[in-house]
Amino acid sequence: MLRVFVPKECADGETRVAATPETVKQMVARKLEVVVERGAGASAYFPDAEYEKVGASLVDGRKGWAEADIVLKVSPPQRNPAVQGEETSLLKAGACLVGFLAPYQAADRVRALAQRKVTSFAMELVPRITRAQKMDALSSQASIAGYKAVLLAAAQLPKYFPLLMTAAGTIKPARVVVMGAGVAGLQAIATAKRLGAVVHASDIRAAVKEQIESLGGKFIPLPKMEESGEGEGGYAKQVSEAYLREQQKIVHDFLVQADVVITTALVPGKPAPKLVRAASVEAMRPGSIIVDLAVAQGGNCELSEAGKDVRKHDVLIIGHPNLPATMPYDASLVYARNVWALAELLVDKEGALKVDTEDEVLKGCMLTHAGEVVYEPMRAPAKPADKPAENAPKERKATA
Repeated sequence: MLRVFVPKECADGETRVAATPETVKQMVARKLEVVVERGAGASAYFPDAEYEKVGASLVDGRKGWAEADIVLKVSPPQRNPAVQGEETSLLKAGACLVGFLAPYQAADRVRALAQRKVTSFAMELVPRITRAQKMDALSSQASIAGYKAVLLAAAQLPKYFPLLMTAAGTIKPARVVVMGAGVAGLQAIATAKRLGAVVHASDIRAAVKEQIESLGGKFIPLPKMEESGEGEGGYAKQVSEAYLREQQKIVHDFLVQADVVITTALVPGKPAPKLVRAASVEAMRPGSIIVDLAVAQGGNCELSEAGKDVRKHDVLIIGHPNLPATMPYDASLVYARNVWALAELLVDKEGALKVDTEDEVLKGCMLTHAGEVVYEPMRAPAKPADKPAENAPKERKATA
C-alpha cells in the first residue's frame, strides 16, 4: 500500500501543516496509508486525535521520512533537530516530495534531491491553467497575506480607517496605497475598502486596472512608455530600470500622502523590485505604516528588514516574512486542499504510485526526477565538446 507521510514543520515560525483531517480522510478513501508525525497539526489547531479518527497513524519523524512513498510539506526540507539531520537525506530513492521548495533560493537542495533520486514538485511552480486552479497554493496563501497585512496595519495605525461623522466633527478616512495587484494586492484592496479606507493601487500591468476599480480602488497611472510589465500566465515580468524609475516618481506623490502602504510586488525567480525608496519613506507622514509582503524575496521597500518591525523616519515598516503562518488554521485548510489536488495526480485507480511525466500540471512544477534536475531554468548548461588540438593525431580506424 502506498504510504503518504505528513511531517511536522521545523522551519522557524512555520505553523502550517500540509494535510488536515479533511484531506487525510480523502487519501484514506483512495486506499492510501497515511502516517502523520506526532504534533504535526498542533500549531494549526489540528490535534493528533483528529487525524487518528479519520484513519491516519501517528509516527515519529525519522521513521516517517524513511518509509514514505509521498511526503507532503509546507516549507522546503532542511536541517531538522528532531530527526537529527537533513530531511532530504532521509528520503528514499523513488519517493515523491510535494511542497513549497523555493528552487531559486536553494539550488544545492534541488541538486541534493536529484542525487537522492527523489521526484519533487514545487507548489510555487504549478502552472496557471484552468485545470490547475485548485492546486494554486501561491494564490490561496497570498490571499491570506493580503488580508492579514491590512489588519496588522489597522491595529498599528494611530487613527481610524473609515470616515466618521461625530459630534466632535468629521474624521477623514485613512489613505491606503497598495503596490502590486496580484492576489495579495487585490485582497488587500478589498479588505482596506471594507474597513472604510480610500485606496489607491499601483501595478506595472495595465490589464489589472479594471480589477482594482471593481473592488473600489483607484488605479495609479503607469509611465507613458512603450514598455509593458505583462508577463506569461498573468504574472508580472521584470521591467527596465528606466521604467521602474518613472513608476517610482509617479507613485512617490501617492506615498507621501498615504497613511498605510502595502507592498506585494514579486517577479518569479527574481529579487523583489525596489518600489519604495528611502527618500519616499522619509517624506511620508509621521505615524504611517508600510507592510512589505515581499520582504522574504528582498523587499519592495529599501528600508524593510526580513523578520523585523523597524521604525525609520517615524514610519513603522513591518517585515513579517510569513503572514499566512499567523493564520495557520485556515492557511493549512486551503493549502492542504491545494497539495492533495496535486498529489492525487500521482495515484492511479488502484492506489499505486504513477508519475506521468507528460501530464502538463506535473511537468510544469516538477523539479527533479530519476536522478536529474528536470526544471528547465535550473538545468546545468551542457558543456561544449572539447575541440581537438590542431596538430593532434587523427583517430585511427579499427581494423578487423
